[in-house]
Amino acid sequence: MISKWKIIETLSKQNFKIFDVLWQKKIHPVWNKESNFVVIDSPQWVNIIPITKEGKFVLIEQYRHGNDEITLEIPGGLVEINEDQRMAGERECIEETGFSADNNAIFLGETDPNPAFMNNKCYSYLWLDVERKNDQNLDGNEEIRVLEVDKEQLKNLIRENKIKHSLVLNAFLYYFIHFEKLI
Repeated sequence: MISKWKIIETLSKQNFKIFDVLWQKKIHPVWNKESNFVVIDSPQWVNIIPITKEGKFVLIEQYRHGNDEITLEIPGGLVEINEDQRMAGERECIEETGFSADNNAIFLGETDPNPAFMNNKCYSYLWLDVERKNDQNLDGNEEIRVLEVDKEQLKNLIRENKIKHSLVLNAFLYYFIHFEKLI
């Protein structure tokens, strides 16, 4: 049986604006072995698949500093402290695209972005019957282009490796499992 390591102490914590890095001393309960581990302590994340009344998927294109590329994604971002995840997803959609709906987004699933060293979750939602009701309200360093694609175009973008963000692909996996035939 696999054992869960016990935290003995947090040796240090460094803040890097969008996450903290923790050095933790842990002990294995069976082996009685102590080791130090790095844990990225990050806020929860959310992403949302907006689909228009006409059945178009709303995607966003933006520059990403980590891979130094322009990526094709769905709206998403950090869940603020004490913010409901669904409401965070809807907020991100409105801010990044200007699209919203008169109904609530539907929960699709929850993902561990990288459990090897991160302690957060990413929550994925689907928002049906969205329409552009607002202007974009972007953060100071965001530049986002909004695109609308039909289902076949979306599938081709995934097949052609044009959508590569793992958490976005995971949201689409949840969508296709829940609402479409996977194969």
